[in-house]
Amino acid sequence: MIGQLKSDTFKLKRIFIETNLPEELTPLQEMANNLWWSWNKEASELFRAILPEKWVAHNYNPIAVLDEMSAERAQELLEDKDFMKKLKSVTKEYNKYMAEKAKASGPKIAYFCMEYGLHISVRLYSGGLGVLAGDFLKEASDMNVDMVAVGLLYRYGYFQQSISLHGDQISNYPPQKFTVLPMVPVRNEEGEWLKVMINLKGRTVLAKVWEMKVGRISLYLLDTDFDENSWEDRNLTHQLYGGDNEHRLKQEILLGIGGTRALKGMGIQADVYHCNEGHAAFMGIERLKDYIQQEHLSFEEGLEVVRSSSLFTTHTPVPAGHDYFTEGLLRDYMHPYADPLGISWHDFVSLGKIDPENPNEMFSMSHLAIRLSQEVNGVSKLHGSVSQKMFNVLYGGYNPEELHIGYVTNSVHYPTWIAQEWHKILTKLNGDNFTKDQSNKELWGKIRNLPAKDIMEVRTILKGKLIQYLKQKLQEDLTRRGEKPAAIFEILNGINSKALIFGFARRFATYKRAHLLFTNLDRLAEIVNDPERPVMFLFAGKAHPADQGGQALIKRIIEVSKRPEFVGKVIFLEGYNTEMAKLLVRGVDIWVNTPTRPKEASGTSGMKAAMNGVMNFSVLDGWWAEGFQPDAGWALPLERAYEDQNLQDELDAESIYNILENDLVPKYFDRNEEGIPETWVEYIKAIMSDVAPYFTMKRMMDDYFSKFYLRLAERGGTVKGNGYKKAKELSEWKKHMKRNWDAIEILDMNVYDSDNFALKVGDKFTASLTIDHKEINPENVGLEVVFFKRIDENNLEIAFCRNLEEGKKKGAVTTYSCMIKPEVSGVYEYGFRMYPKHPDLPHRQDLQLVRWL
Repeated sequence: MIGQLKSDTFKLKRIFIETNLPEELTPLQEMANNLWWSWNKEASELFRAILPEKWVAHNYNPIAVLDEMSAERAQELLEDKDFMKKLKSVTKEYNKYMAEKAKASGPKIAYFCMEYGLHISVRLYSGGLGVLAGDFLKEASDMNVDMVAVGLLYRYGYFQQSISLHGDQISNYPPQKFTVLPMVPVRNEEGEWLKVMINLKGRTVLAKVWEMKVGRISLYLLDTDFDENSWEDRNLTHQLYGGDNEHRLKQEILLGIGGTRALKGMGIQADVYHCNEGHAAFMGIERLKDYIQQEHLSFEEGLEVVRSSSLFTTHTPVPAGHDYFTEGLLRDYMHPYADPLGISWHDFVSLGKIDPENPNEMFSMSHLAIRLSQEVNGVSKLHGSVSQKMFNVLYGGYNPEELHIGYVTNSVHYPTWIAQEWHKILTKLNGDNFTKDQSNKELWGKIRNLPAKDIMEVRTILKGKLIQYLKQKLQEDLTRRGEKPAAIFEILNGINSKALIFGFARRFATYKRAHLLFTNLDRLAEIVNDPERPVMFLFAGKAHPADQGGQALIKRIIEVSKRPEFVGKVIFLEGYNTEMAKLLVRGVDIWVNTPTRPKEASGTSGMKAAMNGVMNFSVLDGWWAEGFQPDAGWALPLERAYEDQNLQDELDAESIYNILENDLVPKYFDRNEEGIPETWVEYIKAIMSDVAPYFTMKRMMDDYFSKFYLRLAERGGTVKGNGYKKAKELSEWKKHMKRNWDAIEILDMNVYDSDNFALKVGDKFTASLTIDHKEINPENVGLEVVFFKRIDENNLEIAFCRNLEEGKKKGAVTTYSCMIKPEVSGVYEYGFRMYPKHPDLPHRQDLQLVRWL
């Protein structure tokens, strides 16, 4: 914890002395304080040139480099004509880029996320979720989206990994130096540091608000680690994903409620609120409270307003991966929120439960987010379907595929992840504006016209950079661990620059199945030790400090790497971070991913590899289920052969070995007279021209606007317009429907006698139902017949669905009928479903009233 220094013999206070650059160099200070430089190659090279020997040591942090620049070095730069010319050019580009911010248009988006992977020097992320959020902000900046983002400022961030001599993972938590992070305090109208208050178990906790510039986007970060808070509460923003479940709950209250209050304190009112994963779901509660207290809406009316402008994105494909809290723990912290909402505690916990009458059921943050959001999406096509099944329990009466839950497949930020060598080629082929049209498949397709020699030249350069880094890092890491010099020499000497290199780098969770490759070590040894076709496997990644299974996988890989037959051929790189990731996704030949399907929601590392001409060899899960094509990579069979996961793992391991031996490795080493692997080059061209453009962040941002943002902004404006007229009308109509729904009476039902007679193809299936709607307007009731095919004992698939037509009407009584000619024979199951209708409902599940007749 960082506070005023205390000592029995010294009385000390802290003072911060800022860098004072010569006037001609002051643009460096402004650009260093905006992360725009991190995805601009020229700006990055400019900062590197200041103190090249310090650049890597300071994790490529220009603020830290400027702090160490002496007056003598500053004078040298002033006298360096090339440097000053480059400074002028980069400054001009930066100013032009930032001037466009004033032209931002479209709905204002407020984006909430627990982590942001923006750069290695800003440790606010743990892995994929954070890196995706960071890429999203960068693309929002490049496209000049009117967006603000909210997160937490972690003093220690996520752990930094090192490995012991025996292969054990060591978790290190060095503090971040806030003085060298690109952020400034947010000031209120009185010029004082903006602070927000939250209530935690009767205690008032303060959070400072910082602003971090990500190009044209402002990321607002909450920080509780200062003297005005107790030691316990200062700890709130120390670690990302640290502490117990109670600590997690407090962090999520801070993010959702505190983050919303921070925006309010700055006078920021968004059109759309995007909850990126369930951690921030309490933001909907805070917004709801404001509408009730400040706009004097009822709970139901406020709920209409909040839902109409809210999007929830889930990134988790299994129920256990979502955040849950016991009702007792939740009551300790959130009970004070029920009264201001005008609802009972029972109704409050109902927002996050399936069965509110069950005191043992945990409160789900994802269920809360869904109930407070009009729109919900998964992060790949497959994950969208998985999410429909996972959350189907919230929507009784509907089959999973009928739910409103959609998807936007994740993607990656092109300027951050593309190798400069490829970027130069793509801009040469398409012009300087290529980046703005990066999702255009036709532009990427020009790669196919490049000579094979040019393709392999780039791949060789990128592979050489990786090999150089690999040897240097291993030398440093192994020496620090205390490995014997002879062992280090043997490992480095065993690295073959001509080898086919496979890369596996990601979070080490057991479902990622990093162990598959080591199922048959004798067979693996044969593959990697072929002198004519050398092969190398590189591994990197962290296991959560509490994940013993993941840590055991890392230790196992290191143990295997020390066996004589695998020295220099199986390597684990410690300290995985985004800079290492860039070298890996650009430099390896094959990117490997072997998760248990369908537990990979999306995955983005393979997209980064594809963008750089690296083939993927993966399970057809997440993004690869959409991206795979036979001439652009390899995939394990889609079908699951065994229910027993151990047997399935054995089968998948055998499939991997077979593909390596009989297809993948031979293709790489099949060379023409000039040493060019012609078939391999065609694969490179295919994955870059056909696959990569779809997985650029521009396409993802475009999808969010077309599928969700624009629609939500329009509906939110409608619901709030004219003094919340539509919100009040809709909430009153819904209350009326709920009160009277069960009173609807079926007077007569005349349906084809399927119990005693089969129906032939071409014959007519007829039905007539007479319904007394009682107090409900018949126009607000829909009736349909749904035909299912049974997949198995527990699952049905909709074959077709037909609305019944309205016929004779008399008061509240209506007769409905249908006549259907089935076109395909088979065994079907059918039923009649009644549901509410209203022109202002965004989708069926917006009012969860369903009745099967």
